[in-house]
Amino acid sequence: MEAAAELALRLRAAANDRLARYEPLALVAAPLLALLVARALHAAANAVADRGLVAIAIAAVKLLPGVSGYIAAEKKKVVDKMQSGGGAKNDRRAELPTIGLAEQVMEELETLKSKDVDWQGKCSGTVYIAGSESEGHFELINKAYSMFSHTNPLHQDVFKSVATMEAEVVAMTAALLGSKEKSSGGQICGNMTSGGTESILLAVKTTRDYMRSKKGITKPEMIMAESAHSAYDKAAEYFNIKVRRVPVNKEFLADVKGFKRCINGNTIMMIGSAPEFPHGLIDPIEELGELASRYDICLHVDLCLGGFVLPFARKLGYPIPPFDFSVKGVTSISSDVHKYGLAPKGTSIVLYGNHEIRKHQFVAVTEWTGGLYVSPTMAGSRPGGLIAGAWAAMMSLGLNGYLDSTSRIMEVSKKIQRGIGEIPGLFVIGKPDMTVVAFASDVVDIFEVNDILSSKGWHLNALQRPNSLHICVTLQHTTIYDQFLKDLQDSVNTVKANPGPISGGMAPIYGAAGKMPDRGTVRELLVEFMDSSC
Repeated sequence: MEAAAELALRLRAAANDRLARYEPLALVAAPLLALLVARALHAAANAVADRGLVAIAIAAVKLLPGVSGYIAAEKKKVVDKMQSGGGAKNDRRAELPTIGLAEQVMEELETLKSKDVDWQGKCSGTVYIAGSESEGHFELINKAYSMFSHTNPLHQDVFKSVATMEAEVVAMTAALLGSKEKSSGGQICGNMTSGGTESILLAVKTTRDYMRSKKGITKPEMIMAESAHSAYDKAAEYFNIKVRRVPVNKEFLADVKGFKRCINGNTIMMIGSAPEFPHGLIDPIEELGELASRYDICLHVDLCLGGFVLPFARKLGYPIPPFDFSVKGVTSISSDVHKYGLAPKGTSIVLYGNHEIRKHQFVAVTEWTGGLYVSPTMAGSRPGGLIAGAWAAMMSLGLNGYLDSTSRIMEVSKKIQRGIGEIPGLFVIGKPDMTVVAFASDVVDIFEVNDILSSKGWHLNALQRPNSLHICVTLQHTTIYDQFLKDLQDSVNTVKANPGPISGGMAPIYGAAGKMPDRGTVRELLVEFMDSSC
């Protein structure tokens, strides 16, 4: 002990002797400066990790004299090109008519409607109900909406009917997605929303707040495959959540091992899709559920497309992997009723594994002079007519109706998948589990093929990484799918015979956007286009 104490004294004396030559201010400033340098290096490292060296270098080049002006001029050309297919913004009315149009307004509506494209049967997704809007199921849900168009579930004491219908729509949807299974825990609950994006926003916001309460996480992160819907990026931007984006595996599915490598003390949730929008593939939900359970984090399953197909496809005997609340670890689900649920546009469901999680979705205000206020979703007032339309859709169709519609669209999807595979030069991406079929080519420019298809009246979705197209099959396609395959074959033959962009086509823009290393400029193009379009 005495030797150790003596050694400590010697070291202290040596240190004091060495430091005596420096000014006291320098001794105080040195560690502070070192701390600042360390923080700057840490921030730089994070910037490189988040944006990449290429993006940072490009941002620096943009600061050079003349470069920003040139880029702005080129962006304007591209935006003008992107707008060339839309209506003229200058033709829009900017003031109220001096004298109201009264019943004549219906003629004005007919004139505006006549400018829409012929969407019946030729759009990927978009309209999911068969027939025209003046007959059959369309007419029924329109009548239901009209009957309740004046209602607002915000006033539950007045419009009790709407409150009942919302609760029943949520319960019926939950039952389709595993709420009756013993493994679900028996507490599945949720609310209706305005669409898949709001359902996703609410699920992410609710999970963020729940995990902050449960684990004290204040710098939240979520993990998702690069195929996950862009609404999750919107949620991350809105709610200040860091995204850990994981490349898909060779089957274009969420890479579970990649997800595991991203988990840390700030992880609040993972995203799995059933199916994902680009290619119609179901992520390995069971494996993600095991991961979520092991690390005590949340797992949201995006069933916006699949919620009203997969339960019925499974009953019809299709090999559908587990995807719902029957999977341990799943804490929330989003499912659109306005897609394959065949309800009016603006109806979706967000579901939670239990009430403790869902409570973090609500906003309660106690200090407002207008009284006590509590709201379940993002909107305060909500259209009761849409709730009635969704309820009418589900009740009118029933189990037998959904089985029939699912059988028809699944059968046509498989026919389209086989038909695409028989066209030389095209191949289907992955092994579609549902009603989305994505395809690409290693022979022709697939975006040039898309331009030819567009000239024939088709409206498909253009994808990237890899460059490809997809068609989301609906009941609208069940009587016209053979025409689609013929037009696709003809379009491929046309591009083979005459490669190169057509006049007015979008292939050059899509192709260039996919290859540009500066994703910031691509983002700016999108923002400029949106700002000038609305």
